[in-house]
Amino acid sequence: MRIQSAVLVHLGFGKYVRSDQVTAVVPIEEERGPGRRTFVHVQGQTDPIVASRAEDTIVRDLVQEPREVTQARQQQEILQDLLVDLGNVNATVRRISRDEGGLDLERLERRIHQVLEQ
Repeated sequence: MRIQSAVLVHLGFGKYVRSDQVTAVVPIEEERGPGRRTFVHVQGQTDPIVASRAEDTIVRDLVQEPREVTQARQQQEILQDLLVDLGNVNATVRRISRDEGGLDLERLERRIHQVLEQ
């Protein structure tokens, strides 16, 4: 397992910590209940933060890439694949697509290049 660097992890009730600053996650055993599930120890703080989420859920969020990051990577890969495929379309098909179907493949390629360069 690897801690994801500089990702905010939700502890419940509006509390967040940076994933790379968490030093320990300890389940609360005494007086555990709603709003009191886990002690989260954070670098630079003497007292732990009381989290309302269970320790296994917090640990999962600490070591797992956020869904948005995974989706963004997948979207970039799809755009790169599409760009390669568009590069293989010949001039006749491009003209027919533009004139008959209203699909300007050159414009689409330029837009994909712009997005990937950002």
